[in-house]
Amino acid sequence: MTLLKILVLAVVQGAAELLPVSSSAHVIVAEKLMRLDPTSPEMTLLLVMLHTGTMFAVIFYFWSAWRESFLASKKIFWNSARLIAIATFFTGVVGLFLKSLIEKYLLGNVPHAEIELLFGNLSLISASLAAVGIVIMIAGWSHRRLTVEKNDLDMKGSVWIGVVQGLCLPFRGFSRSGATISTGLLCGIAKSKAEEFSFALAVVLTPPLIVREVIRLLQARHASASIPASAASLFYPGIAGMLLSFIAGILALRWLSSWLERGRWHYFGIYCLCFSLVVFLFSKAGL
Repeated sequence: MTLLKILVLAVVQGAAELLPVSSSAHVIVAEKLMRLDPTSPEMTLLLVMLHTGTMFAVIFYFWSAWRESFLASKKIFWNSARLIAIATFFTGVVGLFLKSLIEKYLLGNVPHAEIELLFGNLSLISASLAAVGIVIMIAGWSHRRLTVEKNDLDMKGSVWIGVVQGLCLPFRGFSRSGATISTGLLCGIAKSKAEEFSFALAVVLTPPLIVREVIRLLQARHASASIPASAASLFYPGIAGMLLSFIAGILALRWLSSWLERGRWHYFGIYCLCFSLVVFLFSKAGL
């Protein structure tokens, strides 16, 4: 893989990962256009590194806000930690249940099938994009009609956000940030609080997902002697990609916060619907 392709993927991943438009959908389309295999171990390693860059972008961007919202006192910290733990628990329960359901009933005829086999399915990605686009538009329009916002997240809202985040995990195209922030808005939570909580969950969720992808890569290395050299060759270019995804992530977060606060959230939903059509056309063209 050339350095140029890695840098292109870094910009796409860094920007789309933190905007509510589904990074996976954009990255998979970009990979296919560049004739790359989204399910290969090499791509797994590269995306792990790019995800790491965007995770650090989230921490850097939200640290001051989190310090005020979650770390102002011991009481606030433990209450915030409880809500994050509750949401993460429900994410795990729903996500793992869906994963096992899909692997057993939809992929049951494929030996040793894993849900990752569906990640390159453009038709499924298109449907997921359309679904999250509708959710984002509904949330944006309904929140604009609210007269009073909740400044604090309660347990019910945390459970709903966790459940919806779990629904996002198996489906590439169903934007995690778009779905969770929209759920917060539908629960009547203040825009800034919904955004801060959504990305706090992302920081909690990302490391286990990174570890899982690294384990998959190591398993693939044991299965094929040709993978170690090709995967190792991506390390240093991947570092450059990680730095670029960090920068792109910071810029994307500034854009997201600006549009969210200005009541333009529904525009992201419109974009998702339009892009779902593009992805659908690509799938019909045999991309």
